[in-house]
Amino acid sequence: MDDKRRVKVSKYLSKHLRHEPERLGLTLGPGGWVAVDDLLRACADRNFAVSAEELREVVESNEKQRFAFDETGAMIRANQGHSVSVDLELVPTAPPELLFHGTGEGSVESILRSGLERRNRHHVHLSTDQETARRVGMRHGKPVIFTVAAGEMARAGHEFLVSANGVWLVDSVPPEYLHR
Repeated sequence: MDDKRRVKVSKYLSKHLRHEPERLGLTLGPGGWVAVDDLLRACADRNFAVSAEELREVVESNEKQRFAFDETGAMIRANQGHSVSVDLELVPTAPPELLFHGTGEGSVESILRSGLERRNRHHVHLSTDQETARRVGMRHGKPVIFTVAAGEMARAGHEFLVSANGVWLVDSVPPEYLHR
């Protein structure tokens, strides 16, 4: 599969496994899982046929590891980033002392006033390294990286989760825990 097709399939899967499963006639089960056969059939029924091999290649080659198969390979899910209601069945986990969040320069003043908010998603996404945060920030213009005092937040009672692809999730980050 060429890069153009890989990106197109990845974006299609993101849209439907994270934001609009009902548009494919799918219902996300516990953990956000859906049967691979149901997904492939739904894609084909909507004139966007994806082969099992293409699906496997997108899951395995996605640099952000947005998707995962269960241990049997019969189920698939998006690892995080959902705007639809779903319980990913993640267990609260103690975070490292520092995590990072990348954003565009245009959001800095609002973030400094209000902190990081999940908005239309279930969680704020944080990374363990500045380079990942920088790449995320670049999608929103000139990147700005915030350091999050995650360990301090956890000790103050904030709950952290970590997705299968290593993205740290939290409900919000109050401004006092942010450093530019």
